[in-house]
Amino acid sequence: MNRPMLRSQRLDRLGSAIFAEVAGWKSEARAKGLSVINLDIGSPDRPPEEELRAALAAASMRADAYRYPGTEGTQAFRETVARWFFHRFGVELDPQTELLSLMGTQDGLAHLPLAITDPGDMALLPDPGYPVYGAGLAVAGVEAVPLPLLEENGYLPDFDAVPEAIWHKIKFMILNYPSNPLSATADLGFFEKAVYTARKRGILLVHDNAYSEMAFDGLRPPSVLEIPGASDVAMEFHSLSKSYHLAGTRLGFAAGNKDAIASLRALKNNIDFGVFLGAQEAGIAALEMDMSAPRPIAGLYERRRNVFVRELREQGWNVPLPKATMFLWARVPDGWSSRAFSQSLLTSTGVASIPGNAFGARGEGYVRLALVEQEDVLREAAKRIGEFIRSSQPSK
Repeated sequence: MNRPMLRSQRLDRLGSAIFAEVAGWKSEARAKGLSVINLDIGSPDRPPEEELRAALAAASMRADAYRYPGTEGTQAFRETVARWFFHRFGVELDPQTELLSLMGTQDGLAHLPLAITDPGDMALLPDPGYPVYGAGLAVAGVEAVPLPLLEENGYLPDFDAVPEAIWHKIKFMILNYPSNPLSATADLGFFEKAVYTARKRGILLVHDNAYSEMAFDGLRPPSVLEIPGASDVAMEFHSLSKSYHLAGTRLGFAAGNKDAIASLRALKNNIDFGVFLGAQEAGIAALEMDMSAPRPIAGLYERRRNVFVRELREQGWNVPLPKATMFLWARVPDGWSSRAFSQSLLTSTGVASIPGNAFGARGEGYVRLALVEQEDVLREAAKRIGEFIRSSQPSK
């Protein structure tokens, strides 16, 4: 009897399995006796503030915390988000219709195409861009159209370069500033153009703003919803994972366009029961702290950025100084492909990174390094990288 193939064909359309590959390279490095420095995944290495952990602990002891919490998020969480959003961006949001709790932004971004598109639709995705954007489209049967982000353009897209015939088939486009993996930023002038384009083309503008609170040198990244009338054509995703080191609680939210929020809520009402109440209580505590006695996490990563970039430059690798996020996006030395450099670096030195082409075709020639180790470890990583670049021959 023939057994059925227990693997969906759509899994083959999900894109790169680079994170699993890197895990294999780490095993190879450890087998050689190397100590691995994990600069590959953007997972915070510090715990949340003690009062946030206390809020989570207290909520977890409540007898009523273990019921199904409801997909949309508690009224208290959504109202706190609305107050924080006004405090941070000066934008008023209706907690009932313009906000939705999420199990992290990845939850919302992956499920959005299922909620607002049909098979055969198209969507514009940043290239390079975070892999979940394409994965969500693959599951939904939506065709991804790359939106090129080039270094010479400051990694901002040229909307006018998209062919007219393509615009007629586009249902939505995703933007992401500050950007993962590029660490690029955008100002309100750019978002005005983006909102104008979305309105002109009759599409939804989806902005992934997960790193809004992780910018340096006094920069305060804006929200696309600050543009007057933007919520008519735009929605935005935010995360508490990076801003408050609450990654393990899986907590974020979607904001903006009422129709898109309603559709995403309707989908999630059928496939999940919402975020654990304790996690929402921790989120409320984090946002209240940010409004009353802020302890921004950005300073930690700014110090790490300064140390790592300085040390890498002293080692001879002239990497750029990012304005935001927990990542460095750097061109690999001449002669190397992204994958060969990343793999050889890890298996030779123990320093883990992600090759740029894992984020799209236009990421070839670059590598992403995460600032998720303490400064002394970053110094050691820079030393190893410098020795590797000076002693190794490029391989394709």
